[in-house]
Amino acid sequence: MEYPFDSPLQQVLRATKQPRGILNQPQAQQSDVQPAPTEEQVAAIANNIEELGQTTPAEAPNSDIFCMSIIGQIEGHMVLPPQNKTTKYEHIIPQLVAVEESEKVQGLLLILNTVGGDVEAGLAIAELVASLSKPTVSLVLGGGHSIGVPIAVSSDYTFIAESASMTIHPIRLNGLIIGVQQSFEYLEKMQDRVTKFVVAHSKITEDRFRELMLNTQQMSKDIGTTVIGEDAVKHGLVDEVGGLGAAMQKLHELIREREQVITDELGVMQ
Repeated sequence: MEYPFDSPLQQVLRATKQPRGILNQPQAQQSDVQPAPTEEQVAAIANNIEELGQTTPAEAPNSDIFCMSIIGQIEGHMVLPPQNKTTKYEHIIPQLVAVEESEKVQGLLLILNTVGGDVEAGLAIAELVASLSKPTVSLVLGGGHSIGVPIAVSSDYTFIAESASMTIHPIRLNGLIIGVQQSFEYLEKMQDRVTKFVVAHSKITEDRFRELMLNTQQMSKDIGTTVIGEDAVKHGLVDEVGGLGAAMQKLHELIREREQVITDELGVMQ
């Protein structure tokens, strides 16, 4: 039985009928479309931002520079109260290893706004930054106090904002301390570790650093010195007063210098 051309059944058949070429057409165009991220990938990125305040180096879009922030109080072996803003060294250390291993990342920008914290955790971070083979630039914003000073000077070049400050003071111990000679000797050794690191990675002399550290004229309830902006440059703690633009420009300059050195070495080997 044949139905008229304009019948409802014929209209439905024409609407649903697919040309032979479309059925046999390869789905190459669909494969060119980037698949949307899965829920697991989105959750992983969100978790990194929540826990670390940053994504992983491999996820940094369209950039060969990885930005790492040292914010709040540097948390060491003891977990701080939840209301404290902290930077956990067990999060920072794997990130620094990833920066060193990543082929995409060519330089590290270290931004600090910290009150200090655990001495050994801070020194561990500073030693890793100083031992990176890739160019590093640090920028002190707000404050780079206490153990934040060694972290700030651990980079190849250090900037400080004009209004930022750095507090230099002796090491303190918390908790129960046995009042014997050995305790004071241990404290002195810890202080020497910090002093020697800062002197080795900045232009300040050891005598000047100890003078600032043991100053009794500036703080009413403590000893030490707070240096602000240009004063930090005059003392030799940091290299230059500047902001984000200057820090990024310097880091790109160091990256180009490193690439030129590698190119020259490869030319000599050939």
